[in-house]
Amino acid sequence: MDLAERVPPRERLRLAALHEYRLLDAPAGDELEAVVRVAATVAGVPNASLNLIDENRQCQLTTVGFEGSDSERSDSMCAVRFETGLFTHVPDASVDPVFRTNPWVTGVLAEVRFYASFPLVTPEGHALGSLCVFDSEPGELDGGQIERLKDLAQIILALFERRRQARINGELAALAEERQRWTDTLLETIDVAVVAADQAGRLTLFNRAAREWHGMDELPGEYRLFETDGRTPLRPEMAPLARALRDGSVKDAEMIIKRPGGEPLQVSVSGRSLIGPGGVAQGAVVAMNDVTSARAQQRAIEEARRELAAANADLRRSNADLSNFAGAVSHDLVAPLTSVGGYLELIGDEVEGRPKQWADSASRAVTRMRDLIMSLLGYAQAGSAPVRQATADLGDLFEQVRTDLRPAAEAAGATVGTPGRLPLVDGDPVLVRQLLQNLIGNAIKYRDPARDCQVTVTAEHGPGGWTVAVADNGLGIPPEQRRRVFEMFTRLGNGAAGGHGIGLSTCWRIVERHGGDIRVDETPGGGTTVLFTLPERAGESEER
Repeated sequence: MDLAERVPPRERLRLAALHEYRLLDAPAGDELEAVVRVAATVAGVPNASLNLIDENRQCQLTTVGFEGSDSERSDSMCAVRFETGLFTHVPDASVDPVFRTNPWVTGVLAEVRFYASFPLVTPEGHALGSLCVFDSEPGELDGGQIERLKDLAQIILALFERRRQARINGELAALAEERQRWTDTLLETIDVAVVAADQAGRLTLFNRAAREWHGMDELPGEYRLFETDGRTPLRPEMAPLARALRDGSVKDAEMIIKRPGGEPLQVSVSGRSLIGPGGVAQGAVVAMNDVTSARAQQRAIEEARRELAAANADLRRSNADLSNFAGAVSHDLVAPLTSVGGYLELIGDEVEGRPKQWADSASRAVTRMRDLIMSLLGYAQAGSAPVRQATADLGDLFEQVRTDLRPAAEAAGATVGTPGRLPLVDGDPVLVRQLLQNLIGNAIKYRDPARDCQVTVTAEHGPGGWTVAVADNGLGIPPEQRRRVFEMFTRLGNGAAGGHGIGLSTCWRIVERHGGDIRVDETPGGGTTVLFTLPERAGESEER
């Protein structure tokens, strides 16, 4: 068991009260010294002492008639009975059974005979020490002297308490001053303008940011506040601080501050009334945030949105014009070319030699022109026709495409198939069918003449939906050209097959309009694999 555990609880509380006054080893001061002198005079003795008793010693805070010093608590005459709180009166200590062996009586420390002490007991009942008077000659006190000494002991306790309160008040004042300095530093540092006023509207706080924003060094006498249009002066009653005083609060009110020699500031203001003790309104405070850049950015975004909306409108008109143009092309160009082609075939049947060669060359040119026009028409329709979001069955669409391309596949000796069931996706069935037909048709067209053509369509589910792969074992596409094949009129120039460079551009346009992406990879063993993504059918991920 340590020393603290051996000290009784009551003694621990007494010592805590004693140390709370912070009197030990501190100067007594003029007032306490005067009271001790008066005590000696009242008792009619030459000696008096103000003694405090701590854990181990008796500390003589101030003395009269002798030079005081600390002594062991076990040697103290005051320590014998002070905790009882009772007045001690000993006419002759040398014959008193309690005190006659004490060092202050035997001559070791002094030769005390007459001795009297009043314990100094706090209102909470804690004895701090005593007011002691003594003489080297026997003596007694009358009733009046005892009462006056008792009064002096109470005066000493009152002086103790006053000193403690003065210390606490000083500490609180220092703490309040420190907090005020911290608050002032904070308010002067932050880039938020803070303004406060009392209930009469008189300004009581105007921090650095507020002064800078208003272009003033001191509290302003008048403001240059405007509505957010920057032209209409803000009516005084609509100023945010006035609204907070009147209505109790204001939130996200915006206004323009025009400052001399500076750019106008747009600020967002929030605040509320200041409520003191008892619910009494004492004023209001508002905080202002600079939103000039944010509002300028917002205006720029709104302007960009307007421009984008206008561009989209122009694009829609352009797409409509393109659709109309495509329709006109299909009617006004394709039909005459078909007639020209027919007549050229008839001419070729009627002539021989070089005229027949010329007719056949012209017929082939007409065919190429018709194919180019149909490719352009498909590209235009893929980009301008509205996307009909519906459930598209890839398996059904694949079978339709395989049926349409069967003649071309049989002529090329190509096998077109899928190893499993193809999924349902969200998309426009017409456009998705066109996408599959272009990719499978390309795979057949750009086959490798050195081996049998194989075209395989598969689908794999992922986080973003379905990734569909159309893989062939054809000629392949060099890695450095795989990105540019989706550009309009791009042709690889390997001479393996004809084409206009429009088919893959049309595929890219269809996938992009469905919110997916498309890329070219290499088929293991040689060939080209085109992969594109499509959204899964709504609710399918939950059904899996």
